[in-house]
Amino acid sequence: MKAIVVTDQAAGTAGMKLVQRPEPQAAINDVVIEIHASGFVPTELTWPSTWADRVDRDRTPSIPGHELAGVVTALGYGTTGLSVGQRVFGRADWYRDGTLAEYIAIEARNLAPLPGDVDFTVGASLPISGLTAWQGLFQHGRLQAGQSVLAHGAAGAVGSMVTQLAREAGAYVIGTGRSADRQKALGFGANEFVDLENDALEDVRGVDLVFDVIGGDIQKRSAGLIRAGGTLVTVVGPAEARPVDGLAVDFVVESDRAQLSEIVQRVRDGRLRTNIGKVATLDEAIAAFNSTERRAGKTVIRVRP
Repeated sequence: MKAIVVTDQAAGTAGMKLVQRPEPQAAINDVVIEIHASGFVPTELTWPSTWADRVDRDRTPSIPGHELAGVVTALGYGTTGLSVGQRVFGRADWYRDGTLAEYIAIEARNLAPLPGDVDFTVGASLPISGLTAWQGLFQHGRLQAGQSVLAHGAAGAVGSMVTQLAREAGAYVIGTGRSADRQKALGFGANEFVDLENDALEDVRGVDLVFDVIGGDIQKRSAGLIRAGGTLVTVVGPAEARPVDGLAVDFVVESDRAQLSEIVQRVRDGRLRTNIGKVATLDEAIAAFNSTERRAGKTVIRVRP
């Protein structure tokens, strides 16, 4: 099968190669998926799990990519809940070969059924962005109707999901980003927009929840904008500041079939829009990842036409 592999951490996306690899076999509780579309997060190439296994042994050449939509072609021993020929989507294990390939072996629990009226490209754009937003808002942030949310990167792949899910839950959403992102963030439902290049972030006061995808100085300043007892949720590592009498939670997104089903249902009935930027083929993927253009939304690789 065709697959993209990485072997040199220092090289970044320039070190990606399109090669031939053996098709994977299904282990216990696995399924093999014929991948139709794949998602890729640029920061993957800085993650330890891309380069080493759980006991820190080198696992290169490894296949990156952790989001997929495709069709089940084989079941491993003991696998239940899915069937051969079924359309599915989901998130691949961080420590196993990923989704920038024509096939993957993956634990069945990491997948959810993909309805027939949802395109594979849309399906592949949802798992990490959708689950990150869902878990950050509702599991870790415990968002309630009537609360306020400061959503950093509101025009990005995760931030646009945060904005839409928070609005649907009855929250007031203040989005942030660059000046060029204003209309896009408002289009995804932000009630207000703060231009981090030109506006004063400190003019925002007393929010219940900050959803941070930036880190650094922006994260530290944001902690001071949260009302006493509020919550800072971040996905960029341990928080360097915390709200007064409140919580600072950093988390790594987890697979969850029920949550994936909730997310895709919202796409089907129009409550949730995807934020897909560039769509490229597997042959074009390396050039797409190495593009000097700023990424506007999620890059999806269409593995099969």
